[in-house]
Amino acid sequence: MQPTVKPKNPNFSSGPCAKRPGYDVSKLQLDTLGRSHRSALGKKALGLACSESARILGLPEGYRVAVVPGSDTGAIEMAMWSMLGARGVDVLEWESFSAGWTTDIVKQLQLPNTNVITADYGDLTDMGKVNFDNDVVFVWNGTTSGVKVPNGDWIPANRAGLTLCDATSAVFAMEMPWDKLDVITYSWQKVLGGEGAHGMLILSPRAVERIEAYNPPWPLPKVFRMKSGGKLTEGLFKGETINTPSMLCVSDYLDALNWVESIGGVNGATGTIARSEANLAVIEDFVAKNDWISFLAKDKATRSNTSVCLTLTATEEQVKKMVKLLDAEGVAYDIGAYKDAPAGLRIWCGATVEASDLKALMPWLTWAYQQVTA
Repeated sequence: MQPTVKPKNPNFSSGPCAKRPGYDVSKLQLDTLGRSHRSALGKKALGLACSESARILGLPEGYRVAVVPGSDTGAIEMAMWSMLGARGVDVLEWESFSAGWTTDIVKQLQLPNTNVITADYGDLTDMGKVNFDNDVVFVWNGTTSGVKVPNGDWIPANRAGLTLCDATSAVFAMEMPWDKLDVITYSWQKVLGGEGAHGMLILSPRAVERIEAYNPPWPLPKVFRMKSGGKLTEGLFKGETINTPSMLCVSDYLDALNWVESIGGVNGATGTIARSEANLAVIEDFVAKNDWISFLAKDKATRSNTSVCLTLTATEEQVKKMVKLLDAEGVAYDIGAYKDAPAGLRIWCGATVEASDLKALMPWLTWAYQQVTA
């Protein structure tokens, strides 16, 4: 029978993601609207976006945070084009976004000493093959495959190269070994349910040393330039953005950070990581009870607790019909698998999603599956 209880919030998109519980756009602090981002007021708000991110995430001393253009893509591109080429590069590829960074490194930057380590959707690359004399580029969480890196034990503390980590669907939802990561990028639109177009770039002191010591042989566009006169542009990490940001989006991000602190921070028992893991548990329980649905991630240890990817005992066309049916019923929006991924469902389980909404959704998955496969 068709379920009667619907999720109160049917937004399960993997980006932009659901707004935080209780979100009200009219409650945002809007005194920066209509003001220059270079005014004292504008720079204060942007500076807070950097310093509060560092504080709430618990970044090590000396790590710098900047707001940059182009969402997470802009942040990781900025890092790769500014730092790679000084050493060989190992790039780890197991889903579509990591494949995109491989394309940049191999076909655009055309770096000669590149080692591409690949795995199929649902698997994680063999971390034992990584050469840490090289720079290493990887995603922490495969947003389009639902496969995450389980920990940082495979990264040595005394590595010679830099680690560049695209962590856009991991930061605020997964334990991050900051001291093992030299470049970390993420966007506001993922775990915090913020707005698009702005990226966050985190640099370790080792990454800063690379920027100041290395001049890449290719020209850098203005939005990628992080140094002047051979020195890091420190203002960038204090709110002096390279291009004009949306101050409305900045206010929205600061609201999200305040919410994180109000629920116990990142690592607390009621914090963002715990909320995301509790959400995954709802789907794990459902999958365990139904033999027609499975996780794309083959190993439980590498199973994402944000971008949860599922495969079904159904044809691709049946899965598409199921996604459209759930959308039409107003119970789940935007849960189809990523266009390059195997056919299936992708349900966002980040911290802004309520477990009660996921519990309400599960019976609808059964109903929709029965409708399209009958």
